[in-house]
Amino acid sequence: MPEYWFVSVPGERNRTVTFQNFKAKIASSQNDLSEVAPLPIPEFKIGTLDTLVLLSEDLAKQDTAFESSANKIVDIIRSLLGPEAATKLAGSLSVNEKTIDNYLKTFQWNTMKYRTDKSLVELAELLNNEVASIDTLMKNKMANYSVVKGNLQGIQRREVGNLASRNIVPFIKKEHVVTDSELLETLVVAVPKILYKDWYNKYESLTNMVVPRSSQKIAEDEEYGLFTVTLFKRISEDFTNKCREERFIVRDFKYSEDAVEEQKRELQEMDASEKELWSTILRLAKTNFGEVFQAWTHLKSLRVFVESVLRYGLPPDFVGFTIKPKPKQEKKIQDVLTAQYGHLGGSPSSRGGQGSHDDHTAEEGIPGFSDKDYKPFVFFTLRLEIERQ
Repeated sequence: MPEYWFVSVPGERNRTVTFQNFKAKIASSQNDLSEVAPLPIPEFKIGTLDTLVLLSEDLAKQDTAFESSANKIVDIIRSLLGPEAATKLAGSLSVNEKTIDNYLKTFQWNTMKYRTDKSLVELAELLNNEVASIDTLMKNKMANYSVVKGNLQGIQRREVGNLASRNIVPFIKKEHVVTDSELLETLVVAVPKILYKDWYNKYESLTNMVVPRSSQKIAEDEEYGLFTVTLFKRISEDFTNKCREERFIVRDFKYSEDAVEEQKRELQEMDASEKELWSTILRLAKTNFGEVFQAWTHLKSLRVFVESVLRYGLPPDFVGFTIKPKPKQEKKIQDVLTAQYGHLGGSPSSRGGQGSHDDHTAEEGIPGFSDKDYKPFVFFTLRLEIERQ
């Protein structure tokens, strides 16, 4: 996914002119370096400067958490789409029925959902609670889906593999087993092909109370043959242990005339349940991605507002906009911004101006800032890990 920038610069008492001037500079710089769109931000209740400083740090942490939440949902959608993810993932992501690109270009603060009569702290808490709730919901849904999918895969695995491990019920007919005796029972044993001779020579004498000449081969694959043997119930455990010593594998089964149909029905029901749950979670993930991305974008806008007040002072006079840099043009765009606004200067420890928070020393640093990436204007990035396989 392309990277998007959330930027603000001083409004110079005419925000519209400031925005148009900057957009014109970008458009005239070497064949239009990026797409620039306005970022309209309401004038919130500002509160005290101390509150803004603390909120700035909290919002930086929330931003990181929101990014993680959005990417987790992208990962969920990717995992559900499977091999089709590479071609279908980007088209599965929308916000308010718009593509991510169109949503950001036409962004408007959702005053119905995030009322501007609330304080900045209340808005941050509202956004945080919303994303945390979605995180918990998706985590629980995926845990449930993983259980169902695991059960289905367990059933499917029973139908493949060799006769030493796969489901053997389909191979056993009524005539192969003793079913109406209080004393006798029939065991089914998987014997490696290379040990057929040993089986025939040894099975009658592995323990006492084995019915002579009771063994017959009922199925065979490339590695094993499936043999029955009839013996007294009381010595079946001892016989099983002796078989293990000889590398004969006694298979666990319980004969039922309806067993094959029951297993088919179980597989069909589990498969239908998995498909229904897959569809439900995919639909929910797409919806919740839009909700989380919307909350994340509003949080970015809140950060732009708070940082702009701390940087440029009161009353608020700044213009916000989003920038979608064209590939490999990021440095050129930043050069344009720096050329125009580099005179603002400042450092991460003095972004409030007028010594308004001297308690934040350069040594302490500000979450989300460093001397290396500090810029003389408000600047935040937004990027999703969509292309990752």
